Amino acid sequence: MEKVENKIFSSKLSKRIICTPSPSAKNTFFYVQEVGFAKTEDAAAIQRQALESFLIVAVISGKGELSIGGENFQLVKGDCFFIDCRSPFFYKSSERDPWELLWIHFNGGTSQQYYDYFISQSKNVFRPAFFDKVVSAITDILEVNEKKEPDAEIVTSKYIVDILTLALSVNITDQQYDSALKQKLAAVNNYIDDHFTEDLSLEKLSSQFYISKYYLTREYKRIYGKTIFQHIINARINYGKKLLRFSDKSVEEIAHLCGFNDQSYFARQFKKAENLTCFSYRKMWRD
Repeated sequence: MEKVENKIFSSKLSKRIICTPSPSAKNTFFYVQEVGFAKTEDAAAIQRQALESFLIVAVISGKGELSIGGENFQLVKGDCFFIDCRSPFFYKSSERDPWELLWIHFNGGTSQQYYDYFISQSKNVFRPAFFDKVVSAITDILEVNEKKEPDAEIVTSKYIVDILTLALSVNITDQQYDSALKQKLAAVNNYIDDHFTEDLSLEKLSSQFYISKYYLTREYKRIYGKTIFQHIINARINYGKKLLRFSDKSVEEIAHLCGFNDQSYFARQFKKAENLTCFSYRKMWRD
C-alpha cells in the first residue's frame, strides 16, 4: 500500500472523482458519491448543509479546523472526521500550515445507522489507531473508481465498510483506556458469559470486581458499546435460542434455565430481540 500512496501523492494536482451509482448499488450497497484528495494549494474552506451524503475526511498533513453542531475542532495530521452532511458544517485549512486531505462522500446501505451509532459513542472528530488503513481504503476507492473496474461498486462498498469499522472501533483502541481497566472489564465480561443464568446485578458485579457501579456502567458502555444489562439479556436470549432449537423443553422451563424468573418477561425480551415469538422461532428452525 505504501507504493500506491506515494504514487498518488507525488502529483502536484488534486484529484476528485464524482460517481453516479447504478440502481442496484443504490439499493444494495454502500456507494461512493465523490472521492478525492486535496493538495495544500487546493484545500479551500468548505461550507455546506442539506446535502444527502455522509463524509469522512482524513488529514494527511498540515492543520485545519472543523465547525459542526456548535462545536469547533482543531485538526492535525492523523485526525479524521465523520459528519452527516445534512447538518450545517464548515471546515478550512490553516493558513500557516495548510493541510492535505483525503475524503469520501458516500451513502446507501446502513450509512445512517452507522453514523447514529458512531455519534452516540464519539465526537465527529476521531483519531484512529490505524490511520494508515483509513488512508489506504480511501486511496483504494479512488483508484478502483478511476479505473472503472467491472466490480468497482462491490469493491467500493467493501472498502467503505472497512473505513466505518475503523471509525466505530476507535474507542476500543483508544489509549485512554489503560491495560488494567481493559483487563478488569474483560474479566467482568467473561464472568457474565459464565454466570448469566444466575441472578446478576450491578451491585453484585461491582462488589465482585471491586469497582464502583457508576464507573463500571460508564466504562463498560464506552468500551463494549452496550450496557451490562443488554449483555446479560443477549446471553440469556442466545441460550434460549439454543434450547428452543435443540431441546423439547417447554418455554417456561427454558425461561428459568436461561435465568428469567418470569416466562412472560422472557417471551417479551425474546420477541423484542428476534421479532418472533418463541414458538415461531422453534417452528422456523425445526420445519
